[in-house]
Amino acid sequence: MKSHQPRKRFGQHFLTDQHVLREIMHCLDLKKNDNVVEIGPGQGALTSYLLEDLDHLNAVELDRDLITLLQQKYDAKQLTLYSADALNFSYSSLSKNKNDLRIVGNLPYNISTPLLFKLFSEINFIRDMHFMLQKEVVLRLTAKVGTTDYSRLSVMSQYFCNNDYLLTVPPEAFDPPPQVESAIVRLTPKIQNTLSEKQFNVFSQVVREAFNYRRKKLGNCLKRLIDSKKLITLDIDPNARPQDISVAEFIRISELISVE
Repeated sequence: MKSHQPRKRFGQHFLTDQHVLREIMHCLDLKKNDNVVEIGPGQGALTSYLLEDLDHLNAVELDRDLITLLQQKYDAKQLTLYSADALNFSYSSLSKNKNDLRIVGNLPYNISTPLLFKLFSEINFIRDMHFMLQKEVVLRLTAKVGTTDYSRLSVMSQYFCNNDYLLTVPPEAFDPPPQVESAIVRLTPKIQNTLSEKQFNVFSQVVREAFNYRRKKLGNCLKRLIDSKKLITLDIDPNARPQDISVAEFIRISELISVE
């Protein structure tokens, strides 16, 4: 079987470190009948470990050469491959029960943020997600309010999920090594989101607007959407910076705007 050369246009960096792979498996703590979806199986480094612990695995891969390689390597009864772009794939179509999908992957850095938002749109079908991402993205996902890493991605992801930083992964764990450190994150969907569809659309707009001007005071950032005096009625300081506003406070702002 000829080896596959990593493709720059797909952002391919194949995880090869066996210790890191075993650590990921430890974090996953799989049961035989878990409904797991692997995004971007690559050459199958993690896939091999997953198939040892699972009755069946679904995987989504864009690179047709890799699909051919994986088809030669694994039993089609145990591994179902979907030739698709991860950004356009319907993950919910693989769900058998509510909140049963366990999604895992070493995500290409160039699509990681849009892919997370795509998965948030199907969050009601997902039990948990474990991803290898650029370390700075994981720092934003797990950032506490008031820190420099706290951003739009922090607020939006923490609205949907509880996020845990699990492990830092050095560049030499990959072939070819990326120029940045990576990290593994666990995202566990929250049982219930509090906003209606209309309120959530306002929430998205409020968070985007706030972090477009993150160095400005909140009252100035949001002046198109809400008056500073109304922020005071919510017990929110209009002179605070966006990075000092919690998810719960952004929700309160959105709820007030939605009723007007």
